[in-house]
Amino acid sequence: MIFRLGELFCGPGGIGLGAAMAAVPGVDFVHVWATDIDRDSCRTYQHNIPGAAVIPADIGEIRKANFKELEKKGEINALSFGFPCNDFSVVGKQAGGAGVFGGLYRHCVAAVEHFAPVWFFAENVAGLRCADEGETLANILADFADLGYRLYPHLYSFDRYGIPQKRQRIIIIGIRGDQDAQFAIPSAMPYAEVDNSAGAALRNIPSTAHNHDFTRQSAIVVERLRHIRPGENAFTASLPKHLRLNVGGAKISVIYRRLDEHQPAYTITGSGGGGTHVYHWSENRALTNRERARLQSFPDNFQFIGNKEGVRKQIGMAVPPMAAKIIFEALAKSFLNIPYPSESSNMEDVWPSGGFRDLLRKAV
Repeated sequence: MIFRLGELFCGPGGIGLGAAMAAVPGVDFVHVWATDIDRDSCRTYQHNIPGAAVIPADIGEIRKANFKELEKKGEINALSFGFPCNDFSVVGKQAGGAGVFGGLYRHCVAAVEHFAPVWFFAENVAGLRCADEGETLANILADFADLGYRLYPHLYSFDRYGIPQKRQRIIIIGIRGDQDAQFAIPSAMPYAEVDNSAGAALRNIPSTAHNHDFTRQSAIVVERLRHIRPGENAFTASLPKHLRLNVGGAKISVIYRRLDEHQPAYTITGSGGGGTHVYHWSENRALTNRERARLQSFPDNFQFIGNKEGVRKQIGMAVPPMAAKIIFEALAKSFLNIPYPSESSNMEDVWPSGGFRDLLRKAV
């Protein structure tokens, strides 16, 4: 069985690498094409993911729904997309479905309708479930269901699957109605004993590893960090008055927050300025991009292309490839009718107003 994969909003290749690493005898994931608006992300994807024709957004921009340009690169029967999350993220403006980025899911719906893949893999931030009091997610699921897809949405906490980071994402697997496969949420139990601490993830990084350039910290940042203990941030630490931040009404927990080496990292993001770059638990410095990539489960041989800040953004926006691998392997086994450990979807529990199954009976 061969799944020929196309990707929209592919980023640097977290989902793509997960598919490439998936190992289920009898199933092959073949990368056909991918597209993204960020040129450096396209270069990173092309450099690391075998086989795919990567199309910069000025040719295959999803807003233009220019699917014929993508078709020229090859026929697909599977589709993945992590449509932009800016309007749903808790660190963004939370404009919801009415925002500039929020409506982009409709182009993904159009792509599913156009290509009619046997399955699709959609990813977005946990905040999507609360956008517009749940109405946006309800509309998204209903639109995909109207195309004849059985939907399997779940709020994944990736640290439960051995990823060294507390990162929650909604993943929606859609399977075309004429397919016999029944997807089940892969169980986190097989990963219960995995050491997913930040300390374990950041051990023994070769000094020659790609993207392992250290940031030169200013004297005041070093002094501030000396007063912040592991797990604390600039607002919870006991700082001398001259080191306190003059940020009215804002106590964002990631500002100058140190990691706790015995716990998974907090969520790695691609946004923000000084003070949000993730800080080592004992060394008075921000993490290198290679360290951030390890917390995202990228292997050391995965080389990000671009300047330092651009690479930081690519890493923070990516899906952890090891998490994607787990989901792709479960999907492959579903099509082969191979049993695997599974758990129930938690969408009923996390739906903001309850009644999830009643609201979307036809989609779940």
